Amino acid sequence: MSRSSAASSLSPARPNVPLIIVCGCLIALLSFGPRSALGMFLLPMTEARGWSREIFALALAIQNLTWGAAQPFAGMLADRYGTARVFAGGVVIYSLGLVAMAYAGTPVWLHVSAGVMIGIGIAASSFALVIAAFGRVVTPGQRSMAFGIGTASGSMGQFVFGFLAPPLIDGLGWQVALIAMGGLMLAALPLTLALRGKSEHVPSHANEKEQNLKQAVAEAFGTRGYILLTFGFFVCGFHVAFIP
Repeated sequence: MSRSSAASSLSPARPNVPLIIVCGCLIALLSFGPRSALGMFLLPMTEARGWSREIFALALAIQNLTWGAAQPFAGMLADRYGTARVFAGGVVIYSLGLVAMAYAGTPVWLHVSAGVMIGIGIAASSFALVIAAFGRVVTPGQRSMAFGIGTASGSMGQFVFGFLAPPLIDGLGWQVALIAMGGLMLAALPLTLALRGKSEHVPSHANEKEQNLKQAVAEAFGTRGYILLTFGFFVCGFHVAFIP
């Protein structure tokens, strides 16, 4: 065997970029879909349980706060154990949260299921991790397009489930509709296999240095663009998703 053929046989297989993009976009679509349709369950669920709308709204507010608080930890776990494992865990927690929400008989369990569980599930399966996985396999010149497609897929999930939830609620009832969406989330499990890998597999440049968590946070908050971007997302989420 020649040296060139031996080297090629030992080199790692090149990632299937189109497959990764498609699977990542479908995961982003599925993860953003159910959460965007939960408002349609307010009337049937509060009427059936005898709850006020404030109880339901507080659960969704807890969900948004949990999502934001858990997102950095989901990213760190993905760096340590691989994106696919974190995605799979997030999908399962998300699905269980939707099913638990269907059977929540007290406000506390509503806050745990619709708030904490679904919030953690979104953090571990949303487009933030999807675009991180895209960044590992596409070239620098393709990243803007790949990131845009991944983010837009999450918004498409809101559009799709906005049309899907009403007929499910009308035809199956709100409890079975939640269980059905929980089952639909599990369809993302096989898709996670395409996004295997860790950030450490990305070749580092000679001028880059290893950072610990404290150094990374200090660099982020010392970057004006990061602060402005984060503040913009905070304002958006606070007045669109938290206050109502």
